[in-house]
Amino acid sequence: MNNSVVHPNAKIGKNVTIEPFCYIAENVEIGDGCHIGPNVTIYDYVKIGKNCNIFPGAVIGAIPQDLKFQGEVTYVEIGDNVTIRECATINRGTAASGKYKTIIKNNVLVMSYVHVAHDCVIGNNVILVSYVGLAGETNVDDFAIIGGNSAAHQFTKIGCHAMLSGGSLIGKDVPPYAMAGKRPLSFFGINIVGLRRRGFTSEQIERIRDIYRVIYQSNLNVSDACKKVEIEMPDSEEKRIILDFIAESKRGIIKYSPSSSEE
Repeated sequence: MNNSVVHPNAKIGKNVTIEPFCYIAENVEIGDGCHIGPNVTIYDYVKIGKNCNIFPGAVIGAIPQDLKFQGEVTYVEIGDNVTIRECATINRGTAASGKYKTIIKNNVLVMSYVHVAHDCVIGNNVILVSYVGLAGETNVDDFAIIGGNSAAHQFTKIGCHAMLSGGSLIGKDVPPYAMAGKRPLSFFGINIVGLRRRGFTSEQIERIRDIYRVIYQSNLNVSDACKKVEIEMPDSEEKRIILDFIAESKRGIIKYSPSSSEE
């Protein structure tokens, strides 16, 4: 193990590489085909899926930075094909949240110096660019991309396929398929390039655009705009995802900015 400290009760899968000077605690499970780079620390109650690549200096499973934490057993769960770059930190969940675990799903890229706090849920195929900081209980849905040096307030939600510019200060929820930027963080369109890359048709993209025209440009409040979308627009998966996200939002969604230029 090249001067690494690996507890004999840790469950290490097949074809796992552990580079020098790592620490892997007792209650850790690492799936087949993973590569653990030098100086990686994996504390207790962490489960890592298959074919993950963890770079030097990453710390996974440290106790939460939440003063309500009382030493209870909580978890980090990481899916398959996840890349965690240099010096990223991922903390365990808390009992106070009722969730008990921090979750990173499949095919996620966590770039260098990212911090994922207690009880966050990171969906499939998410990209967190370097120096992103997610406060406790932040949810990031599938295929979302958060630009570098962005910071998310606790309990915020970022919808699927959303793309946020670098340096975003995320204090309200960012709805699905959105492009968001500026200060304060604002909606200025939909993530057309990303949606096309993921196989969305022109018809689907136009449906999403029409829904957001009503929500943001009809001079109605959000609640009334959503009612109008529900009644007047044809049913579709995209409509359901957007309306469900807004209905479940506790912090409210970001406002509209008519300009796509960054300030």
